[in-house]
Amino acid sequence: MYKVLIIDDEEPSREAIRILGDWDGLGVGEVLEAGDGRVGLALLRECKPDLVLVDMKMPEMDGVAFLREVERDFPNLFTIVISGFDDFEFTRQAIRSRVADYLLKPVNRQDLNQALRKAIDLIEARKSSESEVIHRNITLNMSLPKLKEDVYLSIIARTFKFRGSAALLPLIGADDPDKRFGAASVRLLNLEAVAGSRFGGEHGLLLYAVSNIVNDMSEEGFQSFGLSNPKAPRELIVIHAMAGGTPKDFRFRSAHFMHKVVAAVRDLFGLAAIVGLGPQAVEIGCLADAYDAAAAAVGGIDLRKLADGVVTASPPSASGEIPSVSGRMPLLRAAIESGHASQARSVVLDWTRRLRELDGFSLDHAYRLLGELVILLNDTAIDFGVPPAKLAIGGADALASIGVGTDFAGMDEYEALLCRLVDRYAELVRSESPADRPFDVGEIKAYIDRHYFEEIKISMFTERYYLSREYLMKLFKQQFGFGIHEYVQKVRMDKARELLNDPALKIQEISEMLGYKDKNYFSKAFRNYVGLSPTEYRLRREDGEM
Repeated sequence: MYKVLIIDDEEPSREAIRILGDWDGLGVGEVLEAGDGRVGLALLRECKPDLVLVDMKMPEMDGVAFLREVERDFPNLFTIVISGFDDFEFTRQAIRSRVADYLLKPVNRQDLNQALRKAIDLIEARKSSESEVIHRNITLNMSLPKLKEDVYLSIIARTFKFRGSAALLPLIGADDPDKRFGAASVRLLNLEAVAGSRFGGEHGLLLYAVSNIVNDMSEEGFQSFGLSNPKAPRELIVIHAMAGGTPKDFRFRSAHFMHKVVAAVRDLFGLAAIVGLGPQAVEIGCLADAYDAAAAAVGGIDLRKLADGVVTASPPSASGEIPSVSGRMPLLRAAIESGHASQARSVVLDWTRRLRELDGFSLDHAYRLLGELVILLNDTAIDFGVPPAKLAIGGADALASIGVGTDFAGMDEYEALLCRLVDRYAELVRSESPADRPFDVGEIKAYIDRHYFEEIKISMFTERYYLSREYLMKLFKQQFGFGIHEYVQKVRMDKARELLNDPALKIQEISEMLGYKDKNYFSKAFRNYVGLSPTEYRLRREDGEM
């Protein structure tokens, strides 16, 4: 029902309008009256009528002044102007407000009800238009599932404004005080392989299909809603909602439901999925904590024990220090620079051997180290002249752009992924090396000077420069007076004498710094080259005999 306000200083005029108006037929439930513009404004602010009929000639505040106030403070209000014949044209020119119609005094029934009908139609049209816009936004731009998804994601991200957006909570049933919520984190281990073979490479389409499976499997009294996590390409978040019940009941039904989901996506698509479950949220605002616990549970699974299933608590973190990626980069860089892919893979395999020895090396650890390695390889490739556009600058999530898949469901597959990764970067660096650059044997000497502590094989240089072993060795000796192996030995021994001058360094430490794995082998090589053992050499230096 609509509310109408009549403002006129003449009581008979107000009475005539009240009597002549077809209020019931127009859907008007209340008619208010005011004797001047100031009283009318007060009623307008207090009662908020839908339509105002205002006389133009009144004491205190006339119609023109009243309409100026309305234009400023109530721009969407519809008005009908009432005016005498003598000042009608003046009134028409003076009014700039949203005026629905004009009435001349004395007002008659037909003109009044025509004007009122016109104004009511305008009000209804505007409301209908606003309703259509809202409906269109919801159905086209923010469909109900998408709207629910946005609400859940903002709650999980702790950005949802509970005070200002409370009207959205009924969409997810959070207005029910008996309803309890929980979250599960689903990691799809072979997402890329399944998306490539079944969904035309569209990861989003695969995640959408899995979400639909979750939604379709919802049970009576236990609703579930699946949504992809925009910040984690392999993750599907599942929200559970149940009315009443104990936390134990909720945990049991959550685990039972997710076991069914894991089996269903395996049978339908061949997907390997692992699930972490969070605790029941005592209120909707605690859903973020429940999700964090679920994500920690799945991310903390030991990579060596990875298998389809559901976990409800975070396993212990890795015992022992995780071997650094950056600590391997000098060796990797040298292998990539030399174009020796097999040597780069050897560095990776030595690193992953140490990772295998850790208790609790988790899925999250694996993803973090992968991301760090990609960043360091990008820096290395850029140093060697590879354009950034050819690299996975977006990190591990961008590896598909350079042809490296990132699926892995265990330590062996993770190791194979890292080997493919360094192979690809070695290939990118090699592709940017000028093929027609004249060979300079000094490059081999410079490489040895920088990497004397590594295992250096002549095959490294024959593969890089496409020259025979005999020719390379002959060129090197002609230029520098030493064979390649002899020069490696010379550089190591010169460095050994320098290091032996530091009494703080143990012989074992010096041996390792020079690339010798066995201290006795280093001592024998040093004696053969210098004529003294490392200990004898150090003593003579201390006595000033050398």
